[in-house]
Amino acid sequence: MKWLRASAVAQGRAIMAGLLDPLDQTEAYLEAVQSHPYGRRIYARLTPDRARAEAIAAHDRARAELRRSLLDGVAISWKDNIDSGGIRTEAGSRLLEGRVPRRDADLLSQATRDGLICLGKTHMTELAFSGLGLNPSTATPPNALDADKAPGGSSSGAAVSVALGLAAAAIGSDTGGSIRVPAAWNDIVGFKPTHGALPSRGVVPLCRRFDVVGPLARKVEDCAEIMAVLVGKPAVDLKGASARGLRIMVLDGLPFAEAEDGPVAAFHDALGRLDRAGAQITHGDFDIVDKAMALSPRLFAPEAYGIWRAQIEDAPELMWPPILTRFRGGADISAADYVSGWEVLDRLRREWAAKLAGFDAILLPTAPILPPDVKRLSADEDYFTRANLLTLRNTRIGNLLGLPALSLPTGHPGCGLMAMGHRGGDRHLLRVGAGIEAALAVD
Repeated sequence: MKWLRASAVAQGRAIMAGLLDPLDQTEAYLEAVQSHPYGRRIYARLTPDRARAEAIAAHDRARAELRRSLLDGVAISWKDNIDSGGIRTEAGSRLLEGRVPRRDADLLSQATRDGLICLGKTHMTELAFSGLGLNPSTATPPNALDADKAPGGSSSGAAVSVALGLAAAAIGSDTGGSIRVPAAWNDIVGFKPTHGALPSRGVVPLCRRFDVVGPLARKVEDCAEIMAVLVGKPAVDLKGASARGLRIMVLDGLPFAEAEDGPVAAFHDALGRLDRAGAQITHGDFDIVDKAMALSPRLFAPEAYGIWRAQIEDAPELMWPPILTRFRGGADISAADYVSGWEVLDRLRREWAAKLAGFDAILLPTAPILPPDVKRLSADEDYFTRANLLTLRNTRIGNLLGLPALSLPTGHPGCGLMAMGHRGGDRHLLRVGAGIEAALAVD
């Protein structure tokens, strides 16, 4: 049981050294989930037969010194919008109840080939369209720090499975913040790659032009190794990563509007540690951000509703009203407004890339608020709507500008620091993130 809360990389190295058996570890995780009081609220379903078969194969490869990757034999969870062949994949929605795909998503297939073990599918926000993590239609996972608070979404169960030691790492998805918000609110690491960096076949869509899959884990190194598996390339070298000399831009302005004291204080404390570690910190406020954010209503909901309109309107009573309202919010946007919105956003992305090219990372609080109370969110739809928009406000900047982004724990419960990189610069951002992580661990 001592290994359940170890990082994915630590477990992989222990398997390599003969200190940890993949089969024993998989059984320990399955038992931990089944005996945990919130296990059924975190996992939509376990995949014990698959997990045991994969663990036996990993055990045999380890004994024969034929391991396929550093993470061969490490057991992780998968968000329930990522297809698993022969196993229900319902994306947290009663609209998809009983849906059983024939084959694994490309990403799950790739992970399995490299020896990662699939423990099961985790609960998520309905069709991935909320950053709070509530889902009365299926289940709402508890926040790992306070079960009465929202877990963050939409990769809610994914984050909580890692934070509570019920998986070594998790695979989630991010359209407007759905990896980074739950990572921040559960004090783990969450990495959103550049859109298009990973294959999307077999991932239930929300907004295809924004959707991207990525890892949630305990350490940046875990995210780097998982990304290496998913893209089929060697992991970025993190040896010697340091904050010293990093060129950091702090994004002032919008990310701090209406922000609560806790996340702001945590962010400034983290900045102080980075400064003491030798990072070069600059502050800036850019109207590009405000212009891009103003386009959100013309881009997210219209695409989401366009994809799901037929299923939704065939049985709207199956949806939780706040999520149904969010989808229908895209119904009245014209095709011309949607297309022109993308034309403007593409131009803003080019302007941003030119203006910020000289910096290693742009920093801001992952979420401007702490996890809200679940009961109040469930009882007050107006409060839910306001909290959801504010929760996703900072993370959505990275999605709109097409940037990879990484959320790191600050050491203050429920408060994450977000580092945004440059489009296509995922590997560099992971190394920068490892340097920031090292600085935040000091003091």
